[in-house]
Amino acid sequence: MRRWGIGFVWERGARLALWLSLALSFGWAATSRAADRLVWRDREGLVDADLEGWPLAKLLRAISAKTHWQILVEPKLEHAVTAKFSGLKTGEALRRLLGSLNFMLVPATNAPAKLLVFQTSMQAATDVVAAPPEPEPPPADKKAIPNELIAILKPGARESIEQIAERLGAKIVGRMADLRAYRLEFDSETAAQSARAQLANDEDVESIQANYAVAKPSPPEPLALGLLPPFTLRPKATTDTSRVVVGLVDTAVQTQGTVLKDFLLPALSVAAKAEPPTDQPTHGTAMAETVLYSLSRSSETANGTPVRLLPVDVYGNDPSTTTFEIAKGIYAAINGGARIVNLSLGGGDDCPLVRAVIKSGHDQGVVFVGAAGNEPVTTPTYPAAYPEVIAATATTRSGQIAAYANRGDFVDVAAPGMSLVPYQNEPYLIVGTSTASANVSAAAALVLSATGQGGSELEAQIRKAFAVKPALGSP
Repeated sequence: MRRWGIGFVWERGARLALWLSLALSFGWAATSRAADRLVWRDREGLVDADLEGWPLAKLLRAISAKTHWQILVEPKLEHAVTAKFSGLKTGEALRRLLGSLNFMLVPATNAPAKLLVFQTSMQAATDVVAAPPEPEPPPADKKAIPNELIAILKPGARESIEQIAERLGAKIVGRMADLRAYRLEFDSETAAQSARAQLANDEDVESIQANYAVAKPSPPEPLALGLLPPFTLRPKATTDTSRVVVGLVDTAVQTQGTVLKDFLLPALSVAAKAEPPTDQPTHGTAMAETVLYSLSRSSETANGTPVRLLPVDVYGNDPSTTTFEIAKGIYAAINGGARIVNLSLGGGDDCPLVRAVIKSGHDQGVVFVGAAGNEPVTTPTYPAAYPEVIAATATTRSGQIAAYANRGDFVDVAAPGMSLVPYQNEPYLIVGTSTASANVSAAAALVLSATGQGGSELEAQIRKAFAVKPALGSP
């Protein structure tokens, strides 16, 4: 196999993030008194402080939490910090905060910077300062739709879903007839619970599941930079067998004002007809452009690409969708010929129907990539957390896991979490594990189109090439 591919996409993605010279701010205020605050404004490279009587240990723990530096301090040092300033550069801020103490800030490649604090010599800085653990939020309330159920019938069921719905007083509001799965709506939560009890022992019913709401991912933000990334990618003529189809299960994808027109297959929708805004790109549009821009940065696509994007809208105009529609959208992408399915969406609820559809596609050789979630916690996000899905978290321009990104044990890979995309000749920034997922999907498409290796071979290559390194474990 040629030495191009995944590493190239990764490096160019990191260089794009560096080129943008943008970073996320993840400072927060200290809380020992009403006026106390310590803010690291990473985007501007500036620090604000208003501290009174802070001991050295407290100061260093706060700095570690805000910067994620590795901090080593000389044992038994004592120093009380009272300081008030705004907008100082990092070095000046450290001098004001540490007073007469000596310090050295040592940058590192692909690892956190190291801050040494000492009185006598650098070698004396041996005690590690541990940042206070970030409290994980309490488990989110389950978003099960209270008056709905998903019913899956057994093969050869004697009673039809219409008969079952009429008997239970339900409306059939969604169908996946090939999988014998149906979305039932009831007049109330009480009626749904009663129906669940009745169907639990029904010989025609294979399973009864909850249906969960999944919020629509946020669209990209406009930038006032006046910069648009160059785009030279061209579609290569394909046949049905040479075409590489990437399914995008997401919000609706726009063509007007984007670079997408020549790379899109006819869009599918499992939701009500969407009317995307005309004044900003949708999340789906941003993901589609992220995939194409990742492809365009590879020399392997200089003569064009056989990659085509298959948009599958599971949201319509609604602020949320459900796990039933996501399962239906994934099924539509697979039936539409997608060999890679990008899932830049998700929530905290495990839906057996979604898992079953993904497992079936995976068994057929479809590669799935999912966003790990934009909360700095370890709780799983679905569908990324299913073992058949490559769960992608986001890295910063320095190669560290982003402060906002999920880093649970279910996470498989890490990729750049920032992308600049055009809409109506204006630049927009999209940040998050959604973007990381799209970048990984692009790398998978690049490998598949160049080598023809799909299925488990492709998945193994992607998992290895983008694997989360130990140094990336915490930002």
